Amino acid sequence: MGRPAGWLKELTGRSAMISPGAPATRRSIEREFWREIAKGSSSEDSAEAVGVSAAVGARWFRQGGGMSTIELTEPAGRYLSFSEREEIAILRAQDVGVREIARRIRRNPATISRELRRNAATRSGKLVYRASVAQWKAELMARRPKTAKMVTNLRLRDYVQDRLSGDLRRPDGTIVTGPEVPKWKGRSKPHRQDRRWATAWSPEQISHRLEVDFPDDDSMRISHESIYQALFIEGRGALQRELVASLRTGRALRVPRARSRNKPQGHVTEDVVISKRPAEAGDRAVPGHWEGDLIIGTNRSAIGTVVERKSRTTLLVHLPRLDGYGDSPRVKNGPALAGYGAVAMNAALIASMTRLPLQLRKTLTWDRGKELSGHVQFTIDTDTKVFFADPHSPWQRPTNENTNGILRQYFPKGTDLSRWSAEDLEAVALAINNRPRKVLGWKTPTEVFTEQLQLLEQRSVATTG
Repeated sequence: MGRPAGWLKELTGRSAMISPGAPATRRSIEREFWREIAKGSSSEDSAEAVGVSAAVGARWFRQGGGMSTIELTEPAGRYLSFSEREEIAILRAQDVGVREIARRIRRNPATISRELRRNAATRSGKLVYRASVAQWKAELMARRPKTAKMVTNLRLRDYVQDRLSGDLRRPDGTIVTGPEVPKWKGRSKPHRQDRRWATAWSPEQISHRLEVDFPDDDSMRISHESIYQALFIEGRGALQRELVASLRTGRALRVPRARSRNKPQGHVTEDVVISKRPAEAGDRAVPGHWEGDLIIGTNRSAIGTVVERKSRTTLLVHLPRLDGYGDSPRVKNGPALAGYGAVAMNAALIASMTRLPLQLRKTLTWDRGKELSGHVQFTIDTDTKVFFADPHSPWQRPTNENTNGILRQYFPKGTDLSRWSAEDLEAVALAINNRPRKVLGWKTPTEVFTEQLQLLEQRSVATTG
């Protein structure tokens, strides 16, 4: 014998609500999660910071397309908070009356009465007030999902979708196919490939073009942000998901700038980031601090460049291709035969740095390239501590970046750098190191470096004497 029809509505004043199982995570926690994302934290770190699992954090980030799906500002005080609901639950368990509860938490008695009736748990067949269940019910009923404009306006959706898809038509209506190019895999240097023929408009272009094409139709208006949200946020259901490939970045998620700068890499640990570098390396007052990077040429060729911060002395690292390069097709995850894999890079860099006195090889600041992923072994062999600059921050290695610009006089972009021998690189380094520099008071890097060596020798003699 079951309960009579309509018993729940009579009991609570509200129709039955379909329970998803356990109450969802409170909105305040989700808000804090998105605040952590905005600071630049990863979804895993943000989830850990707010006390949810990494899987939940990853799901929130993926479903939101990298954008917050809720308002980050807390609701106004007119709404009961979770702490207030906890207080109500405690007082109710103590058989405190409605008016007394209202007096203690400074709310209207009618508010408390409605809360106890509408948001109580009903699984037992009677009203049992629990704070977690009440919060879940309140948030579920408070949601007012705004239907995306392009869902209801099919004409607007078709306009936006056609321009995002990139169909280029002639005056007679025929589609222009464009040139055939190899499939673009989204990879960047050093092995560039042609990207597919791009004819799509950007969301900003579409948004402003609507005002030109439909000057008198206010219904044909949409912001570029709404177009991005329709592409990125799961569940908006307005645009085809695959159209994100038409965006100039080709990304399927929006990543905050702060997060992209802090994105971790396997070989860059907390102890080797540039913020851990000794302060003496930054003011150029003490010699022995170096900056390094690669200059990339065609056909997977490269040259290593290492520059001393105080004297601007340049070392060029020869990176010849290894045996077997070009003899067979490349193997995914196979040995790096181009000459600047981690093993080959370590060996060549160690050979160059160990020629210097120990006192003049204190630190080496490199970019985030994986060619120096074996930096631990490099530090052991050379006693030179390695630090990595932040992603997309070339200004943290200014001396090296400036030197690389000078080196392009000798090694132009778009050329095969493997044709240069070790003797050729030594000659180029000699030429650069013997050019007077304005920043050195028109002294040459060789002269300043020699002065540093002499000073070290004098100090060592004075110490031993």
